[in-house]
Amino acid sequence: MAAKAKPSGAAGVRALPVAELRNRLASGAVSAVDLAEDCIARIEAREHEVQAWAWFDAEYVRQQARAMDAYRISGRPVGALHGLPVGIKDIIDVRGMPTGNGFEPDTGRKPGRDSFVVERLKAAGAIIMGKTVTTELAFMHPSQTRNPRNPDHTPGGSSAGSAAAIADGMVPLAIGTQTGGSLIRPASFCGVTGFKPTFGSIPRRGVLPQSPSLDTLGVFAADPTGAAILAEVLYGHDGEDADTAPAPHPRLYDIAGSAPPLKPVFAFAQVPGWETADQDTRDAFAELADALGEGGFHIELPPLFNDALAARQRIHFAEMARCYHHYWRDAKDHLSDEVRAAIEEGNSVLARDYLSALDLKTVLNAGLEEIFERCDAIICPAAVGPAPQGLGSTGDPVFNGLWTFCGTPAVTVPLLAASNGLPMGVQLIGPHGNDGRLLRTARWLFEWADQ
Repeated sequence: MAAKAKPSGAAGVRALPVAELRNRLASGAVSAVDLAEDCIARIEAREHEVQAWAWFDAEYVRQQARAMDAYRISGRPVGALHGLPVGIKDIIDVRGMPTGNGFEPDTGRKPGRDSFVVERLKAAGAIIMGKTVTTELAFMHPSQTRNPRNPDHTPGGSSAGSAAAIADGMVPLAIGTQTGGSLIRPASFCGVTGFKPTFGSIPRRGVLPQSPSLDTLGVFAADPTGAAILAEVLYGHDGEDADTAPAPHPRLYDIAGSAPPLKPVFAFAQVPGWETADQDTRDAFAELADALGEGGFHIELPPLFNDALAARQRIHFAEMARCYHHYWRDAKDHLSDEVRAAIEEGNSVLARDYLSALDLKTVLNAGLEEIFERCDAIICPAAVGPAPQGLGSTGDPVFNGLWTFCGTPAVTVPLLAASNGLPMGVQLIGPHGNDGRLLRTARWLFEWADQ
C-alpha cells in the first residue's frame, strides 16, 4: 500500500514541510532569499525535462525575496505566507505578468489587474514564483509538461504544471483549478496532495471562466497541512463572484492540524465508472479497506448518481460554448480537436436539458447528506489507475467529476503505489462547508499510513 513519494530531488530548505518552513521564514531562521535561490536552482536544473513553467523570471523572484527579507528585518508583522514561493496556473491573472491560458492566440497577454487570489497571496507576503503550464484553455488537450515521477507518463491536466512543480520540488505551494478533475487527477498522477474546496469558497475573479457552475480554485502541496496553509489565505467573499458569500474566515490550518475527537470513519464508495478502474487500483483499495478495518465500511450510492457524469458534462459543455464563444468566433482554427468538439456539443444542448442537469445537483447532495451522517469522509480512487504511459492524453477524470458537480470539498493524498512504482492517490470527500474537518481527516490518514 505504501507509496508516499516525496518530491523528486527533495533536498535543501525547500524540502521542509510548509508549516516548518513558514515558521523559519517568520523568525528569520531561513531567509526568503535563500529559499528563493534554492527553488530557482531546482527549476534551472530540471525545467528542461519537466517543462512545468509557462513563464518564469529568476530575477523577478529574487526582487520579491529581497523585499520580503527587508520587510521582516524592519520589525513589521509578517503575513501568513511570508516568503513562501507559490506557482500560479497560467489561467490566473497576475498584473503585468504574461498569462496565456495555454492558448497560442493569447500568448503575451498581460493583465492590468491581479486576480482575487493573487491579491490575497501578495497581501500575505507570498512570492509569486511564475506561471505554471496549463493545458489549452484548461481543457483536455495535453500540454508539454511531463510527469516528474516518470517523464514517459502524463502528469494529467489541466493543472499539469502546478502538480509537476510540486512533485519535482521546484516550489512548495501552487494554485490550480478544477472543472472536472483538473486538480485531483494531476495530484494523484504526480504523487502530491491536491485540494478542491467547497464550491464558492475561493473567488474566481481574474480566472479564465470555462463553466461558472463548476469552476473551482484549489491548491497543491506535498501534504494536507501545506494545502490547508495556502487555501486558508485564499478563502473569502468577492462581490464580482456571485457564487461566493460573506462568511467567517475558516481556520483551516488550526483545524487540519488538530487531533480528531474520535478515530475517523470512512465510507468506501464504488462510484460511477468503477468498472474502468484498473487492477492495481482495485487491489490497492481492497488492501486499504482491510487495513482500516472497523474504521471503514462500504456503501452503494443511489442509482440516481449514475446520471451525474452525463449531467455534469452537459452543464460543462453548454457553459463552455458560451464562455469560449469569442475563441470559437475569432480563433476557431487555433482550437484543438478536444476543445472544438466540446464547444460543438455544448452548442447543441437544449435549455430544458441544461436546467434539468442543474436541478440534479440538489437531489444528489441530499443523498450525500445522509451518507455523511455515518462517516467523516467518503473515500474512493482519485483516478482509474496511475498516470498513463505516453503524453497523448491527460487521463480519465471519471472519479472526479461527480464531486465537482456536487460542489463538495475533495482532497487526494499520495498513499498508494501501482505495480510499476508510480503513485496513486486516495481521494477523500467531505460535506459542504466542512473543509477544515476534511483536511484534518486527510492529515490523519496521511500520517496513519506512515505508522
